[in-house]
Amino acid sequence: MSFIELSDQEIQRRETLNKIREMGIDPYPAALYPVTDYAKDIKEKFEDNKEVCIAGRMMSQRVMGKASFIELQDSTGRIQVYFNRDEMCPGEDKTLYNEVFKKLLDLGDFIGIKGTVFKTQVGETSVNVKEFTLLSKSLKPLPLPKTDADGKVHDAFTDPEMRYRQRYADLVVNPHVKEIFIKRTKLFNAMRQFFNDAGYMEVETPILQSIPGGAAARPFVTHHNALDIPLYMRIANELYLKRLIVGGFDGVYEFSKNFRNEGMDRTHNPEFTAMEIYVSYKDYNWMMDFTERLLEHCAIAVNGTTEATFGEHKVDFKAPYARVTMRQSILDFTGFDIAGKSEDELRAAAKGMGIDVNETMGKGKLIDEIFGEKCEGNYIQPTFITDYPKEMSPLCKSHRNDPELTERFELMVCGKEIANAYSELNDPIDQRERFEEQVRLAEKGDDEAGQFIDQDFLRALEYGMPPTSGLGIGMDRLIMFLTNNPSIQEVLFFPQMRPEAKKLTLSENEKAIFDILSAEKEMELNALKNQTGLSNKQWDLGIKALTKMGVAAVTKENDVLTVRVK
Repeated sequence: MSFIELSDQEIQRRETLNKIREMGIDPYPAALYPVTDYAKDIKEKFEDNKEVCIAGRMMSQRVMGKASFIELQDSTGRIQVYFNRDEMCPGEDKTLYNEVFKKLLDLGDFIGIKGTVFKTQVGETSVNVKEFTLLSKSLKPLPLPKTDADGKVHDAFTDPEMRYRQRYADLVVNPHVKEIFIKRTKLFNAMRQFFNDAGYMEVETPILQSIPGGAAARPFVTHHNALDIPLYMRIANELYLKRLIVGGFDGVYEFSKNFRNEGMDRTHNPEFTAMEIYVSYKDYNWMMDFTERLLEHCAIAVNGTTEATFGEHKVDFKAPYARVTMRQSILDFTGFDIAGKSEDELRAAAKGMGIDVNETMGKGKLIDEIFGEKCEGNYIQPTFITDYPKEMSPLCKSHRNDPELTERFELMVCGKEIANAYSELNDPIDQRERFEEQVRLAEKGDDEAGQFIDQDFLRALEYGMPPTSGLGIGMDRLIMFLTNNPSIQEVLFFPQMRPEAKKLTLSENEKAIFDILSAEKEMELNALKNQTGLSNKQWDLGIKALTKMGVAAVTKENDVLTVRVK
């Protein structure tokens, strides 16, 4: 990186870095720093004159001659630190205070502090510095917000594009963001504890798969060079977990990273985390009871209460939850009874409701569209929607009382699905027929139908799988509800982003050409050249560089050369 690309502050910090090195101070020491104390504990468990050793970033600095205050931020919060020149430098040499502390430290630098705890006259817990060490020099200024005399905050780091792209800076300057991810970890820990206490086993299954199974979604495709075969990034782990039930485990679960090569919006990221659990000798009725107890436990672990706020809604995860069949839900909100209806009747009804449907959609897809458009948005409090039509659930067991339905439920919260569960299909002949029907729908043009038949999974089922119930929960969406975040990007440390636009570095001649062209947008080449006042050589080098960088284009029409901004 050349100095031309750096801001004035960045240049100044690099010059400061050189001065520090010239003084014989290592700005990036390798040795362990013996941290024994943290800001939060010091303030909560105040002990006057206690000796402490802390470390963190310098987030503010108030220099007042021989005495100064800074705010130090560590992983637990901020604490005030008091620097007194004569206490830090009891001898004649005051360089450490006068030069290093006052002139060579910058906001964002990591420093280590050894000192004693006291309270200021206004009662603020502080650390009186006896010794300090530079631990890491910050070369780029943090995007710190500023508060004026009236308490108004300016230059807050709030732009989502910048925050998601520079999450490291976001976490430093916006402490509430860190709390979201602390709660996310609490959720995973609580769920894991609930499963472990029930005696179920956490497992790992392949991310690279030869067949993308367990869900209907467009996969990411890669190639394995040694085997010379295509492989697919996992879209779901269901079929592998059920193989383990075949193998004799009573209950298995996995927090899996799944990948779907589809659209992105406020509730979808191409890489996301799901939890799936499968328990033998259970059915979907048992799983509903289990799920509501699980989520009640998790809500309390994350927020200390079963209640959560999401937007304008107050949601209560306390069990039990309402249970409504899909047929009844559609009847309640549309007046249309889907029972016994043909594909044509369903399509006509959907069109009559103003729903956009087409000829590629089978019965299951049509019913799903009706429910999605007219019903699911009405369920704010946790509600189990049960007994889905067979066409919508190719991996689910037929309903014991109605062969047209399946033993399936989805849990709706604030109009969104956060959990999906089945009495799992364990009849290998029925399963093969369901897979084949999905392939037929895919060939018909339904891009959400499964396009592959997993022959190995069918072989596993032929060895015999006990009655089993499975549950999947979208972990990202669940933590959105528990932390009142309407965007999935807020609960992912590093959400997928478009490539960052590259910053152009132009020479003086290139800039002279570009500035004139930017104002005009398009100019005849000779007129532009004359206006720049550059020599032939300077012009040739400059215009060639701009066209090579893709910021300008030269076109020829009727023997006239024209330059335009791209």
